[in-house]
Amino acid sequence: MINKKQLRLLLTVLLIVGISVNSIGQAANAEPWTENQLMPPAELAKVINDKNAPQPIVFSIGPDAIIKNSIDIGPAHEKEYFSKFREALSKLPKDANIVIYCGCCPFEHCPNIRPAFQLLNEMKFTNQKLLSLQTNIKVDWINKGYPASEK
Repeated sequence: MINKKQLRLLLTVLLIVGISVNSIGQAANAEPWTENQLMPPAELAKVINDKNAPQPIVFSIGPDAIIKNSIDIGPAHEKEYFSKFREALSKLPKDANIVIYCGCCPFEHCPNIRPAFQLLNEMKFTNQKLLSLQTNIKVDWINKGYPASEK
């Protein structure tokens, strides 16, 4: 039989364990970008359409370079394309204005954006953005008539 003192101790331990597990889970699910590093599609489209605006270096780290003037790297979750991205980044200054995008699927399922953004962080870039394509490139870019590459 458990007395009140033992019960309180047991409940305290369970509470501490629960809080610890929750904190670990939240840290494991943290994204490599901050909210300020998400760029709305309309913002990038406006910059691309403004010939006088400083143009960012835009990398497609997904299956195809859809956005006008973007550099086609390929799916960043694949080793050869990840290496290609690393090589391209190694030639840039650490303060380069960089935007990456994939658009293959919703963010929560995308295999490309996390390794690519983590690489930017690891390489100590200071001005990187992730294009906030929450659904996919078709819905969030093409259907809105934003500037697309000419094929």
